[in-house]
Amino acid sequence: MRIVSASADPDRPPRIVNLPATWDDRAAEALAALVPGEGPVSLAAAANSWLSLIAQKARQAGRGDDIAEKLQRLLRQRKASPNTAIWRGETAVPGFILNAAGFHDATHGYDVAGFAEAAGLAARACHLLTPAAERVEIGLAGLDDLLACLGVAYDSRAARNLAACLAALMRARAEHALESDQRDLLATPASWPAPPRFCPIPGLAEAAAAARKTLLRAPGAIRATGIFPAGPVEALLGIETGGIAPAFSPVRENHLTRAAQDRLAAAAMSPESALADILQGGTPLPIAGLQAHAAMQEAVAAYVDSVPPLPIALPTPLPATAAPRARAQAEPLPARRAGITQKASVGGHRVVLRSGEYADGRLGELELMLPRETAAMRGLAECFAQAVSIGLQHGVRLEDFVDAFALTRFGPAGSVEGDPDVTRATSVVDYAMRSLSVNYLQRSLAEPAMEEEMRPPEREGPPMLPLDLPRARRRALRLVA
Repeated sequence: MRIVSASADPDRPPRIVNLPATWDDRAAEALAALVPGEGPVSLAAAANSWLSLIAQKARQAGRGDDIAEKLQRLLRQRKASPNTAIWRGETAVPGFILNAAGFHDATHGYDVAGFAEAAGLAARACHLLTPAAERVEIGLAGLDDLLACLGVAYDSRAARNLAACLAALMRARAEHALESDQRDLLATPASWPAPPRFCPIPGLAEAAAAARKTLLRAPGAIRATGIFPAGPVEALLGIETGGIAPAFSPVRENHLTRAAQDRLAAAAMSPESALADILQGGTPLPIAGLQAHAAMQEAVAAYVDSVPPLPIALPTPLPATAAPRARAQAEPLPARRAGITQKASVGGHRVVLRSGEYADGRLGELELMLPRETAAMRGLAECFAQAVSIGLQHGVRLEDFVDAFALTRFGPAGSVEGDPDVTRATSVVDYAMRSLSVNYLQRSLAEPAMEEEMRPPEREGPPMLPLDLPRARRRALRLVA
């Protein structure tokens, strides 16, 4: 075990975190964010809070098995973890995240039976915690990490077949575990399609097909499986790619990601030989784009209950008389690139801004993260940053983005802390434009007038009507005979 000081929020004091010696600092930050409170936190003590509750529920249900011990082993091996709700004691929508790459071993191959058992254990634990739950969240993550270990290209049919088989096996075992002890007389076989017949992992396609055949789904069965937005649970498990998304960069904090190292190892390439290949124009670490991500999600969608919207950008339709223009070619960013990472808070809300640069120092990529906001707010910020990145890589000037989005007004807004170059911002987007303008245009924007400064001065004297109406002229009385 090791003890570190970590915090996932720069606005909060760091916490003393006790976790296994082999777990990295990202896991410590994730644990500090998952466990409520401000004081020291221990992985063993935090996990015991929900493990003991599951064991108690199992005994009350008359099940004398060792489900709690098995779940503890999965967590210790970083193969599965409860969702954020369970860590925080909120079990209205219980769930677990399965680490797809955690069941792979370079010597013994993929543990298909272990993955299937983990899906069933996770579903049973959710049912024990909240028997009346209308839905649970058994999710799959770290797909590209697994593909990297196997040396399978993300943008390939083999990768899509593998993902579909994993999702089908997870769904079949989760739904089977959620069935009541007494089968419903109206239960019918699974209505979702049979999984692919072939995939790169031996025995996986056969296991998925067999699990689906034995499944009987009762009418009104709860939604159980899906692909969910990434959060601190993925970092706790050591997952580098959330859900079934590809790795959009082989570099993290000026180092090759573990997935990039695994992909090079699968191709029998050293980092030096990969660098030489890149200098000669090769692509030893190809980056999958939005089309590959969309194709992967479409391949998996039939085998889970819920998926996020497909990451497809629809083109703007042209008028009937307009001739289509030639599409601008994107200027690719280098695989290893410099940039800035700025952590700040806008109006008390945490913001993390990261940038990626071309070799000549020009801005080419923007990441905007709001870790403590709602899923909708985080998604909008990520989509905005991605849109700016695409524009920059297609030749749009940073000045145009700054002119268009500076002074955008919506909450959160207010004082900026943590960034010495920006003191106030009217929104998170305004803050991002101000920070980029200072760092890449060497131009500081004028401080914005905040809402309280824009209010009209209060009137002196008695209250007035909503509108300043002209005073009515008093007419003299006139008698008419």
